[in-house]
Amino acid sequence: MNSCLMRKSSTAGLRKRVPVWLSALNSGVPVAPARADAGGKDARAHSSYSIVVIGASLGGTRALTCLLSALPRQFPLPLAIVLHRAVDGDATLGQLLHSHSNLPVLEAEDKMPLTGGYAYLAPANYHLLVGTMEFCLSTEAPVGFARPSIDVLFESASAAHGSKTLGVVLTGASADGAWGAAKIRERGGTILVQDPETAECPVMPRAAIAVDAASSILPLEAIPGLLADLSQRKH
Repeated sequence: MNSCLMRKSSTAGLRKRVPVWLSALNSGVPVAPARADAGGKDARAHSSYSIVVIGASLGGTRALTCLLSALPRQFPLPLAIVLHRAVDGDATLGQLLHSHSNLPVLEAEDKMPLTGGYAYLAPANYHLLVGTMEFCLSTEAPVGFARPSIDVLFESASAAHGSKTLGVVLTGASADGAWGAAKIRERGGTILVQDPETAECPVMPRAAIAVDAASSILPLEAIPGLLADLSQRKH
């Protein structure tokens, strides 16, 4: 799962795809900075965590809007999100999430740098992988019938960030994410799992709990506050 793919016609393609809805917002949302500072250092350098990875499926749009709307505007970490989507995608999904978010929401592009305070959404029909400094998109085969796959995102994040990985498993109708969540825990990271009783579909959180991947199990409305607290912990 380590092959990368540059999206077609890098600059022109970006104009046609991601910024279409961003420019339509007329909200003055800045584009993600090209890089962190020279040493790749930012607020994450002093935190116990360097990235948040989030997985959701059925019911995930509502769960994500609730989560993103409750995070503080000064949230210091980058968030990478896989939400199972139709192959042809929903061009308004990023706009919808952004309109309910205190953080700018961008559709991830290949080689896009990880920047704290931004939420990055996996594009439809691409695996989203996380490196130490940037994202990678892959068109390798679906994993567990899913592309993007939560397991792929989680495993790549844990491989790159180890114990500084903070994962979240939300509502969903499959077991995608359970194996990846277990890898995060195995490598010393932390996994927050939505209480299945509060999930629109409890299959996904129950699968993560069944493999003993959960560090904490809590209702959806409690997750943003705990994420904010954990992001401020110093190593």
